[in-house]
Amino acid sequence: MATIYLVRHGQASFGKENYDQLSKTGWEQGKVLGRWMAGRIAPQAVFGGDLERHRETVEAIASGFGSEFPDMQVVPGFNEFDHHEVLIRSRPEWVDRNVMARDLQAFPKPARAFQEAFVHAVQRWASCEHDQDYDETWPAFRERVLRAFDEMIDYAGGGDVLVATSGGPISVICQHLLGLTDERALALNEVIANASMSRVLYSGSRRSLSVFNNYSHLEAEDPALVTFR
Repeated sequence: MATIYLVRHGQASFGKENYDQLSKTGWEQGKVLGRWMAGRIAPQAVFGGDLERHRETVEAIASGFGSEFPDMQVVPGFNEFDHHEVLIRSRPEWVDRNVMARDLQAFPKPARAFQEAFVHAVQRWASCEHDQDYDETWPAFRERVLRAFDEMIDYAGGGDVLVATSGGPISVICQHLLGLTDERALALNEVIANASMSRVLYSGSRRSLSVFNNYSHLEAEDPALVTFR
């Protein structure tokens, strides 16, 4: 059976003007993954969404890999859902970043407060009770990701491939393969580490999740490299 390696992007630049860029830690995470892959994994093709953090993650992996690495083919279907829209539909006042910063600073642990607000926002989106509020609904997001997944497998022709994507698409693919509820899929999304690798085995129409959210390569080099946001 062939393997699809699903890689979540390295840590992005949370709190910066351009979130979509990898942070310094994110670049190092990608390089560590590339070093770990060298001599173990040699994908015949590499795919990713058209987000900057996807492209930079592949660049970091290629840098660590140390030898010829396939160029990334852009598949927008592997893009993450619009975090900003999902958040401000739940907290409209946070369209003003200064208001969001002020509100969060009122909590002893602002990062935890943001995470709780974001989880609530995603649950609101995925409930499908407010679909009119969103440009892309949760069902439309799932359909888009799974269509890209199927098309990539057809293109791969039975070879090993790597996909640089985000936590949302990885969760949707795992949900599909394991028959999980929306609630369980969203729970998976909360624990997928940056630069982690999940594996899907496939042959013909048969597809099975083999490994989920492995980040032992990061722990082996430096446990401080393990991040989830």
